[in-house]
Amino acid sequence: LWLTSILLIIKIMRFFLLLLAIFSSATAATTSSSSSSHIARPRRSFASLDSTKEQTKKVPAALGLEALIQQRGGSSTEAVMTKEPAGLPSAVKLLIGAGGIYAAFLYYGSLQEDVFRYTAADGTQFKQAWFLQVLEALANVLIGFVGMQLTGATKGIPKKAFAISGASQVSAKACTSLALANGLSFPVATLAKSGKMAPVMLGSLILGGAEYSLREYLQVAAIIGGTAIVSMGKKKGGSSSNSMMGVAYIVGSLVLDGVTAGFQKKLKAETAKAGVKPKPYDFMFWTNFYMCLTALVISGALNEIGSGLAYCTANPEIFNKIIKFAVCSAVGQSFIFYTIANFDPLILSTVTTTRKIFSVLLSIFLKGHSLSGTGWTGIALACSGILSEMAAKMAGKTKAH
Repeated sequence: LWLTSILLIIKIMRFFLLLLAIFSSATAATTSSSSSSHIARPRRSFASLDSTKEQTKKVPAALGLEALIQQRGGSSTEAVMTKEPAGLPSAVKLLIGAGGIYAAFLYYGSLQEDVFRYTAADGTQFKQAWFLQVLEALANVLIGFVGMQLTGATKGIPKKAFAISGASQVSAKACTSLALANGLSFPVATLAKSGKMAPVMLGSLILGGAEYSLREYLQVAAIIGGTAIVSMGKKKGGSSSNSMMGVAYIVGSLVLDGVTAGFQKKLKAETAKAGVKPKPYDFMFWTNFYMCLTALVISGALNEIGSGLAYCTANPEIFNKIIKFAVCSAVGQSFIFYTIANFDPLILSTVTTTRKIFSVLLSIFLKGHSLSGTGWTGIALACSGILSEMAAKMAGKTKAH
């Protein structure tokens, strides 16, 4: 039964990759057509300038065709040419990017669940969530540093904005780990994290007076309601206090996600104000540097470094899983940057969204989670909310083109 379920999930993943390939090709064709039309118009107007000397005098001598096109709102021929597929076909690039994200983060999720479900011979479990964040962020810092050296570091980056964003982000991740450490199941935690739009909407409604459509309210309600049904649909087991603590931590993680989103907007504004444009590996290095620093300070204050190292020394098996977990995080981030560099951000959003669904399904089938019919109804409801949100983004992008 498990083998059949896994094969079915693999087939669904292949189907999503095919849809992504078709969508990215259509987007590229639309963009290319739009860019070509922008180029054509300036060429005709430039040719018309040759017919009248008075008009020609208005064009500065140093202004060539490329500069003239850009000045009039078009795209340069060189810029358009760089968007053309070079080297690997787009389908192969998509397979590398999306496949890498799926592989790294599906394994990442599985390892994260294994770490917090592990029970040592003496009956103790791993609880040092902040120590785990130190190791994960450190792996990302190392990969980010190498990537930054290869692509060139950006100077003049506002470090304070990165520090605040990094501290908020690592706190959200630590709360998710603490939720798992306190008895919340991985499927419930993952589905709940997919509802991070809820605190963002709430904050925008209270503070910004924003307005949302009925569809957006229904999407959030489906994700939150489905997650609650899954939680109730699980077979009884474990301490209720632990479960309540797990719920409290995941709620805290969602709130911090909303806070992080606000800080990241401020970070973009600060970098624009400073006149710098950080590269992907600049973001990866500096964000994770301050994430690591924050986690190091908090784990030190909680005495998790010593206890965490002692636990890993006594249980090499879990330390092996933690190292793999940290490496998967860094490798997955690299594939995310690769996908961003080669495709529309919507493609990345689609991949990461569907990855969460596959993570939930794999966890249920491989980790022995037992769900009732009610639980499966909750899974379907939450997934419908997630997919509806993704479909709305795709529809909006298509209209924009």
